[in-house]
Amino acid sequence: MRKKARFMRLMLVSASLAVMMMTFGGCFASTRDYEPTDTIHYDASYDFSDKNKIVNDLTESLTNRSPLAARNDRPVVVVYNVANRTNEHISTDLITDDIRQRILASGKARFVNRVQREAIEQETGYQHGGDVTPETRAQRSRQIGAEYMITGTLRSITKNEPRQWRLKKRKLQYYSLTLELTDLETSLIEWADSVEIVREEAKPFVGW
Repeated sequence: MRKKARFMRLMLVSASLAVMMMTFGGCFASTRDYEPTDTIHYDASYDFSDKNKIVNDLTESLTNRSPLAARNDRPVVVVYNVANRTNEHISTDLITDDIRQRILASGKARFVNRVQREAIEQETGYQHGGDVTPETRAQRSRQIGAEYMITGTLRSITKNEPRQWRLKKRKLQYYSLTLELTDLETSLIEWADSVEIVREEAKPFVGW
């Protein structure tokens, strides 16, 4: 009986240790590197993989359709912010910055540095303040006006599955980003396109 009791206590201790290892083993931090182009989704919300798809699709459309596709003179474009009409805190500047970089690399257009206009004015003002030699000063009234303006809107719709008996709760997430290229002289929209993303998320009712 003593041997049996000792064996049972040993088994209980072993089982307890196993449970503790399984419970606390997941508490240790771990890291893993991914390529920026990898598609990774932890849930249905917007992430960097969605940003990459939006940038890829809209850049391809913008550079391969009129008016940019028909131009060889690299027209000047100014980018304004993409309005975020979602309930999430999403930096749309990441989208427009990447699109601008891709178009510059393609040689299809040039861009006005709208974000740094105040810094440019401050620097040119300093250069004309008397401390910079006249031959090296940036000439005033030489800035190039933009011919086109890029604007856009990011929208989302969230649809939760109706209440009913089920083991998982499901959510359908929809995102749509629309960009427009407007001729500043005529106010005509010369190009417009959008990217839509629809993703379903299913989560168990019980979990971590």
